[in-house]
Amino acid sequence: MKLRSSYDKRPVVKISSSSADCAVGWAAVLERLRASKARTLCVECYPGAFVEAMEKAIAGAVRPSRVVRTSECMKTPGEVEAMLAPHLGDDPVFGRMNGVEIGDFFDPAKVAAARERIAKGQGTPLIIGTGASLLAPGADALVYADMARWEIQTRQRNHEIANWGARNRAERAALKYKRAYFVDWRAADRLKKRLLPKIDFLLDTNDRENPKLIGGDLFRRSLEATIRRPFRVVPFFDPGPWGGEWMRRHFDLPKDPPNYAWCFDCVPEENSLLLAFGNVELEIPSLDLVFAHPWELLGEAVHGRFGAEFPIRFDMLDTMEGGNLSLQVHPLTEYIQDKFGMHYTQDESYYLLDAGEGAMVYLGLKESVNPRKMWQTLERAEQAGPPFPAQRFVNRWPVKKHDHLSIPAGTIHCSGKDCMVLEISATPYIFTFKLWDWGRLGLDGEPRPIHLEHGRENIQWGRTTEWVRRNLVKRREVIASGDAWREERTGLDEREFIETRRHWFTGKVEHDTRGGVNVLNLVEGPEIVVESPAGAFDPFTVHYAETFIVPAAVGCYTIRPTQAGRCATIKAYVRTNP
Repeated sequence: MKLRSSYDKRPVVKISSSSADCAVGWAAVLERLRASKARTLCVECYPGAFVEAMEKAIAGAVRPSRVVRTSECMKTPGEVEAMLAPHLGDDPVFGRMNGVEIGDFFDPAKVAAARERIAKGQGTPLIIGTGASLLAPGADALVYADMARWEIQTRQRNHEIANWGARNRAERAALKYKRAYFVDWRAADRLKKRLLPKIDFLLDTNDRENPKLIGGDLFRRSLEATIRRPFRVVPFFDPGPWGGEWMRRHFDLPKDPPNYAWCFDCVPEENSLLLAFGNVELEIPSLDLVFAHPWELLGEAVHGRFGAEFPIRFDMLDTMEGGNLSLQVHPLTEYIQDKFGMHYTQDESYYLLDAGEGAMVYLGLKESVNPRKMWQTLERAEQAGPPFPAQRFVNRWPVKKHDHLSIPAGTIHCSGKDCMVLEISATPYIFTFKLWDWGRLGLDGEPRPIHLEHGRENIQWGRTTEWVRRNLVKRREVIASGDAWREERTGLDEREFIETRRHWFTGKVEHDTRGGVNVLNLVEGPEIVVESPAGAFDPFTVHYAETFIVPAAVGCYTIRPTQAGRCATIKAYVRTNP
């Protein structure tokens, strides 16, 4: 049945009914900053913000006695490049996780001079830029200029920004993303975690012409309110060389992009949160919530294992009327730890939201594959030789709607064309080793990077046809049932730390977070409502194909259809018991 699109592309968390709680536009923002009567005004900026434009607007209204810019305290680009070289290497995709801090980018002598300028003189100094709070730790008005990760990537692609401390505005967006992923964002987030409990103002800088400002106390109360209810993050969609048309049709997406390959609708490192004050929406990175309330969001056991990281990812891969994904493999745990400094890897599964006639998923090797011969064939294909004959070496499994296939790290795989996949996985999503990309180019007209050497070290040659059939393909076990519902364990392999449960239901179903975060998607049915038996949160409506998060702190909750007919959800959570 083709459902009328009701997918909410701008979900909000309603905080208050008063638009006056949030200042909108530079005039209103600056009036609130002036009203603070700050003796020292410090504007800490997340890397990617348009600092010069902010300085011009703020200085024109506040009229500071002097302006101290963090950009003037930096090491030279050459010194920064040398500092980061061991962490970034020369691979176009992968670097190594590290402990670089924002303060490491600064020249100590320049910092000392800047602090002296701040301390001396009359009037109100303005300290602005990434790391401003390090120059003026005693500022009586601390503004955090925040922005969504997706907006930063858009600015990178449009060549509007360089990486922090670099002169690389014109560099390929993929290389700027790599530098930001491994360095800029990690360093800024370490500082942000320390600052969120004490900022005086939160400034939403996603729209450079129309910023929004709330007080620090209101910001923190807003996060506290969010963590006590189910919520959705803001999805974003991106084209790709294999992208399809399913999401465009079902989600009423714009016609301009050539296709839609990805939907990131529960990737807190990439997604954002919309906080609603009356009819005003303030956008912040959803990581702010993870940093501020990791225990309440994740639960004690999950937080103890992963820290302030959200370990579950839901995203969608659309190949309907498109092409195959790249043939790929994810690193084993030991490998990702040793080579890249990550402490867990990307185990995953494919849940088929939909599938066209003849749809296939590539998964596992065929019996009696000769590793040496297969690798020689891959190497020749990469060197512009004959195309790699994937069907000779890799299984193709027919799939239909609601099939669920497990893909533990080390298993060769990819979605074939005409599949609409809900990918459920662990979070370190950047670590994919492409083995074969079907001889095509990326959307930028360049070949996408292939990583055969990494792949060779991780592919598990024993995961052949019969092993895959027994362990990974369409496994399902009925756990419990009632008059109007059935619960099934499905999809994820024993090697993976994520458990998945599917519920089929025509009436109310009881759920319990049991002290751990739950992530769910409505995979069948037009609409459901999530409710608290104790009335702890307002009823929360979810539409077909929407992913939502239920924080550990919620505890018991129920789900029921809003109209007649059968519904289904798929739920993921971290296994915490042996």
